[in-house]
Amino acid sequence: MNSHIMPTYARLPVCFERGEGAWLWDTDGKRYLDALSGIAVCNLGHAHPRVTAAIAAQAGRLVHTSNLYRVGLQETLADELTLAGPMDNVFFCNSGAEANEAAIKLARKYGHELGVECPAILVMESSFHGRTLATLSATGNRKVQDGFEPLVSGFVRVPYDDAQAVEAIDDPNVVAILVEPVQGEGGVRIPKLDYLKRLREICNQRRWLLMLDEVQTGMGRTGSLFAYQQADCLPDVFTLAKALGNGVPIGACLARGKAAEILTAGKHGSTFGGNPLACSAALAVLTSLREDNLISRADQLGSALAEQFRAEFKENHHVIDVRNKGLMIGIQLNQACGELVAMALEQGLLINVTAESTIRLLPPLVFTDDQAELLVMNLANIVNTYTHKTTDTIKQL
Repeated sequence: MNSHIMPTYARLPVCFERGEGAWLWDTDGKRYLDALSGIAVCNLGHAHPRVTAAIAAQAGRLVHTSNLYRVGLQETLADELTLAGPMDNVFFCNSGAEANEAAIKLARKYGHELGVECPAILVMESSFHGRTLATLSATGNRKVQDGFEPLVSGFVRVPYDDAQAVEAIDDPNVVAILVEPVQGEGGVRIPKLDYLKRLREICNQRRWLLMLDEVQTGMGRTGSLFAYQQADCLPDVFTLAKALGNGVPIGACLARGKAAEILTAGKHGSTFGGNPLACSAALAVLTSLREDNLISRADQLGSALAEQFRAEFKENHHVIDVRNKGLMIGIQLNQACGELVAMALEQGLLINVTAESTIRLLPPLVFTDDQAELLVMNLANIVNTYTHKTTDTIKQL
């Protein structure tokens, strides 16, 4: 099929036209179990009644006015997010990349106010922070950076989940750390329990800002509203997007203390950021997470799913690890397994493979027990069939 869309995505041959909860239907009427949630966006599933009602009602009243004026719903949303943080203030934008751009700008200005001429930010190998030039430069994946040089300077890279490597940095230009509580694109990599707490201590000692990229981990995905809340670690800055609007584009950069005083009038902005429509959706999301007990559900169901997958793959030596943080699940194989995505699609199941060899599962928080059972049964069958064929092929060679 000819298309006038830039070929920036290797799209799968399916087009969805409607959804309900964890189900999607394509234009031919075929049903799919969504275990990806639009890459951790639709945490409440598709066509969630409360979010749908909020969007429809707000669209009939007021969609946009611009940030030249007060936006009442934006102020209400900021109150709720900063109270939950707890943080002091928030900048609203439209995406995770923009939220991380705001954090990067904030850190640089913070550095200049400390008298650092060329402020630098400590970032991690295998990280992913976005595809703008600055967030791409902060990202620890050479594959996505290739072809876009010269990259933005001012980033110092160290291994993930290695506090000693951070302690060893002796660079007077470093003013902040930017890190994911769990690396999503990097293969659902979960750090040691004390990792974030240790980074907090290092930042306190050196007057660095601790900035957490919660774009994928936030909004209940990992079993707490924000992932850092499980680590006894309060950041100076953290970013949100993806599930904040359950599909309506909205991002946020939250700050506290000195960091909350950095971005003043004229220093940053966004035309669409925090408009009434996006904020109405986000407020509905927060209400649903709270009133429907979905955050604790993510923790319980994620652990149950991980245990079931471990049992299913106990005899499959190609599956070398099953790990999870709430409903952020990674099943790692000992080989590249990108073909599994198309195989699962054929069977009516939506999954993702990241870091070449890790199946990433991000089911909506509204996943039922029956849907979880179906996911385990179908995916286990697909993986076992695939790895069995791989073994047979190797033997033939």
